[in-house]
Amino acid sequence: MGFEVPKEKFGGRIKEVAIGATKEYGGTRRAKLVAGGSNGLPFHLFEGESGPMPLVAMDVVDTMRMVPERLQETMGPSLADPAGWAKKCEAEWGADMCVLKLASANPEEEDRPAEELEALVSKVLQTTALPLAVYGCGFEEKDAKVMEKVSNVAKGERLFLGLAEEKAYKSLAAASMANGHGIVAFSNLDINLAKQMNILLLDFGMKPENILMDPLMAPLGMGLEYSYSNIERLRLGALSGDPVLQMPMICDCSCAWTVPEALEENPEHGDVKMRGIYWETITALSAAVAGAGIVVMRHPESVKMLRDTLKSLAGGE
Repeated sequence: MGFEVPKEKFGGRIKEVAIGATKEYGGTRRAKLVAGGSNGLPFHLFEGESGPMPLVAMDVVDTMRMVPERLQETMGPSLADPAGWAKKCEAEWGADMCVLKLASANPEEEDRPAEELEALVSKVLQTTALPLAVYGCGFEEKDAKVMEKVSNVAKGERLFLGLAEEKAYKSLAAASMANGHGIVAFSNLDINLAKQMNILLLDFGMKPENILMDPLMAPLGMGLEYSYSNIERLRLGALSGDPVLQMPMICDCSCAWTVPEALEENPEHGDVKMRGIYWETITALSAAVAGAGIVVMRHPESVKMLRDTLKSLAGGE
């Protein structure tokens, strides 16, 4: 008697969201990436269309204050120049896209002027042809000024601006809509808040194909299990037919480099140079298996390790 694998069919589908614009679409990016498009659970190839493989983004931070010394040692001096860092992501490290984090705009820290950050984004766009997302510093008033300038200087490139939050989304949404960009909607480990964020953005005038969801990815050892459960529930809700949850998810897994155990010198815990890489890889793999359409990573060795594992899950060697 043969065994037939049980199959579950869903009525919903994850919407396709395009990131970046090539010359054909009025931009200068090397490719127009697509996240979403599946009507089944991740890597359940026997049940439905799994859609494209999760995209692997690499982050670029504009201040070394936010980069652990361990990473600066292993990734090289190019990290001090965001444009050079982004170029390495494209030319050497195999990233699909970059996420530029303008942490230096923080008014309580460096308080870098919006004009300088506009010039930085312009330089990064000229240095790399990768599709780009740009995140602010998390202070609404400052981010409103910065993102308006970022939107203008990148007109036609179809960036994704973030992070839009429940109490701070209107200025970011306006900047996105003004020049044909997309937006990243952030929610803090709460499926109802994730849905509410999408409703707010849709009511404001954003189109669903211009929204990515960031449900917050917690790293291994700091709540990964809860994040996994939340992401999986969001994916199941979307596939079950809830149109407000059918936007692809982007998960920032570079958070793994904030975990003390991943960086501390402790011979009992193994090679410290590899520990953080494994930590980030496990975090990113968990996000991808749970349902993320894009994972954001930092270390090139983590990226390589993740790609090899995803290829295996998709049936490759």
